[in-house]
Amino acid sequence: MTTASEPALSVRQILALERVLAGEPEVVAGAGQLDRPVRWVHVAEAADVGVMLSGGEMVLTTGVLLAGDREAQAEYIRSLHRAEASAVVLGLGRAFPAPPEVMRRAAERCGLPMVVLHRPFPFAELTEEVQSRLVRRKFAAVSLSEAVRTALTGLITAGAPLQRLLDEIAGHSACPVVVTNLAHRVLATAGERSAVDDVLRDWERIARQAGGREGDGWVRAELGGRGERWGRIVLCGYRGDTATGRLLADRAAEALVLHRMLGGSAHSWEEQSAQSLLTDLVSGAVPARHLLPRARAAGLPVNRRTFVPLAVRGVGAAQLARVLRLLGLPGLVAELADGVTAVLLSLARDQDAEALAAHFATRLRAEPGGGAPREQESAVVVAAADARTGWDDVPAGLREARHVADSVAESPADLDLPVVVRLRDVHLRGLVRLLRDDPHVQSFAERELDGLLCGADAEAELLPVLRTYLATGRNKSRTAQLHHVSRPALYRRLESIEARLGVDLDDFEQAASIHIALLAHDAQQR
Repeated sequence: MTTASEPALSVRQILALERVLAGEPEVVAGAGQLDRPVRWVHVAEAADVGVMLSGGEMVLTTGVLLAGDREAQAEYIRSLHRAEASAVVLGLGRAFPAPPEVMRRAAERCGLPMVVLHRPFPFAELTEEVQSRLVRRKFAAVSLSEAVRTALTGLITAGAPLQRLLDEIAGHSACPVVVTNLAHRVLATAGERSAVDDVLRDWERIARQAGGREGDGWVRAELGGRGERWGRIVLCGYRGDTATGRLLADRAAEALVLHRMLGGSAHSWEEQSAQSLLTDLVSGAVPARHLLPRARAAGLPVNRRTFVPLAVRGVGAAQLARVLRLLGLPGLVAELADGVTAVLLSLARDQDAEALAAHFATRLRAEPGGGAPREQESAVVVAAADARTGWDDVPAGLREARHVADSVAESPADLDLPVVVRLRDVHLRGLVRLLRDDPHVQSFAERELDGLLCGADAEAELLPVLRTYLATGRNKSRTAQLHHVSRPALYRRLESIEARLGVDLDDFEQAASIHIALLAHDAQQR
């Protein structure tokens, strides 16, 4: 019997060969089955030919031993059907000058393609043509299979990430490649971006179809091991023959299973998928509307939703994802750079976004192992942007939440902050941080602080004192306490600072100017 991994030609493809067309072929039965694969071509005149077949053969005959015996003709067709032959080709001539009606009716009942040749045709030429093509296709398929296996194994050995493997698979298959979990949620994709977006745009419907059957170039292979399935890989719209696509999908599945077993990444594929999506949203390199199909295919509800962008410090992505699951809040979690983890909540329009964000932050701090110890709870920062009702506004919201989290990180450790920090809570420090790269702000900071920045000793000893003094609202007792010095020693240092900068720190406007310059300097340094 023909297997899915054996390269084959279809009955339709063989009938389109130039040599076959010279015989003026006519399909007289089973016209709806012409896409059956043909594994081999077999010339046979014996009435009991079925016992000699193993499935997938196109049988060529003149019917010389069947002429005049209607029962033998019908049984001949039935035996081919039982043997799972692909088709029967009858050469018209002395035995049958016209298509035999008994054979035609039997073939139609069995769904077996029956073709008659109206002109004399040397069967040897057809067998030679088809067999050579089948051998070449099989050799090409085996070569491709080994080339793919070698390339993927090399990438795995080199420690390549999942995306690099998928890019290699997409290069060989020349079509979009999608990896999903068992719930059809997209974990990773590869291929030409516009083609991938077309697939993801209607992924829910496509996934249902691809999950149940293959056809029209949709080839899938299961991912799993030790008797457990955990995902699948789908070649979407593969334009080659199904057998070769099957080989490609199988080689790809083997590689992905091996990659996962060897721990190709510290993060799960689900985490990598969320990280890629949220990183693209934050960076703004890809327009948000182009990322919407990816978000929907990843399982994030996006229709008529309220999106709450969060940026968290002090807690890892795995712990955040666990809290989301416990609270039943749909969302994506991904670790970004510099110790920040982005969270994008997707809420129903009638839900209270601020209350749920606060509840999430409170539960996060209360989770065993999910937050810092009680004496270090201030190290856990949950920053939020205002809720967004439009998907196009999400990237700006994520950047705002991250900006707030970074501003808090640059704030004094004893700063009293709400459980969810927003832009309005970081005040001047947040504004200065937004403007830190402006050349005018940089020049201002250097000019105002020049007297302290020109000497390494002054910068090391006096700058920290100035920073604490201004951050505490010019509280000398608190500054002396925090720096473990006496009040007279602090006064001497403040006098030195004023002399170097040429300012009077008791003057509100001059102190404010120095404070802004110091905030800008610190933001630039970080």
